[in-house]
Amino acid sequence: MLNNNFFTFTQPLVEANLLKTTISLNPTHDIFKGHFPGQPVVPGVCMMQMVKEVLESYADKKLRLVKADNVKFLSFIDPGQHNNVGLEIKIIVVDGQIKADAQLVNEGIVFLKFKGSFQ
Repeated sequence: MLNNNFFTFTQPLVEANLLKTTISLNPTHDIFKGHFPGQPVVPGVCMMQMVKEVLESYADKKLRLVKADNVKFLSFIDPGQHNNVGLEIKIIVVDGQIKADAQLVNEGIVFLKFKGSFQ
């Protein structure tokens, strides 16, 4: 949905139950014209969508969010200052559900912390 348009990501590295990738944002995307003019910020819903789409790539299937236990937006992502951010997701698969503990980070700044389940 947003991959290859609003953002792209590197081939995820998976070690044990930890998935890591680098998200590259498209700072010229139309979303930033409205969110917000002159001060672009990645919308929270787009951060969540990035987590979902990277997990879909990992699972090789479409997923839907079934439960968000904890979602914290801790800092703004300005695509002009941070057009590359790291995504780390701890993954546990239980009864067909992917339980994810994710965070978007760059240079010690945590932008998003998410804990929830996808199916």
